[in-house]
Amino acid sequence: MSTAVDKFIADLDGGQFEEKLSKVLSLVAGAVMDHESGGEITVKFTVKPLSPQQVMVQHDLKFVRPTLRGKQQETETTRTPMYVGEKGKLSFFPENQGVFFGKKGEVLPGN
Repeated sequence: MSTAVDKFIADLDGGQFEEKLSKVLSLVAGAVMDHESGGEITVKFTVKPLSPQQVMVQHDLKFVRPTLRGKQQETETTRTPMYVGEKGKLSFFPENQGVFFGKKGEVLPGN
């Protein structure tokens, strides 16, 4: 199975990336309507190895919105470690995370 994009976006920066993107989409769209000029939103992901099972995903959110006399631009960069599962599936938690506790809360052997 491949990466679920909606879950991936929701996991970035503990959910903050999704919230920021939502706000930026509305901010730029509103400014475009108010000033009858174009805006731009750019999302960039950079993926680098972190450990044998993890990668570090850097997420850049850049936007340009029109203003009365020009434009305003902002860029924000954050990072989130992600696990790489079967066939490259990215997730915040490992796919095959073991069971650590029993039904009564006791730590199971081997943990």
